[in-house]
Amino acid sequence: MKIAIIQFGGSNCDLDVLHVLKDVIGIDAGLVWYKEEDLSQYDCAIIPGGFSYGDYLRAGAIAARTPIMDAVKKMASEGKMIMGICNGFQILTESGLLDGALTTNRYPKFRCEKTYLRVENTNTPFTSGFKKGEVVKIPIAHMEGNFYADKKTLDRLNENEQVVFRYADISGNVTDDINPNGSQENIAGIINANRNVIGLMPHPERASEAILGLEDGIRIFRSMVDYIEKIK
Repeated sequence: MKIAIIQFGGSNCDLDVLHVLKDVIGIDAGLVWYKEEDLSQYDCAIIPGGFSYGDYLRAGAIAARTPIMDAVKKMASEGKMIMGICNGFQILTESGLLDGALTTNRYPKFRCEKTYLRVENTNTPFTSGFKKGEVVKIPIAHMEGNFYADKKTLDRLNENEQVVFRYADISGNVTDDINPNGSQENIAGIINANRNVIGLMPHPERASEAILGLEDGIRIFRSMVDYIEKIK
């Protein structure tokens, strides 16, 4: 198994993801620059967080139009696993691989804090290691994490169980009071209809080691790795 970690100008969580995959989980992973056009040797691609191209135009808008995203789309069409974290989630929506859009936080400031998430769907390659309704703690760090979609799209996401994580309190209650960015229906992460492309605003790589005080995030990576090993 080999996992590609996509790098853009402005990516800043790439080395964190690399560390978790290689040093914590023990998986072969490598950094891949955005000009690369062939990802056929990889089983999975992760688009990490950061501020690609300074978030000019819109967060993720420029990165979504770089050569490597055609290769990422090809991987997705082949059923390979794709994960977008924070800026990576923004890039996936901008490229059309995921529905909706990520807009400026309701309170237009950068938010960096620990958040509780309720796991909404465990029937995915990325969440099989969780229990439905379980509450986990994973931090956020963004200014444009406000998920938006029109009603028709929201209805489809809910009907197809494509909402994977929602912001909640420690007891699992989903309320507007604990919504850190104004996301519709407290959505923190979604998956595509084929269940192989996921985007989430919280940073699982920052919750993957005991030394960090948070370990729920590593279960997302382990679920993904376990799934890939089973289908290879």
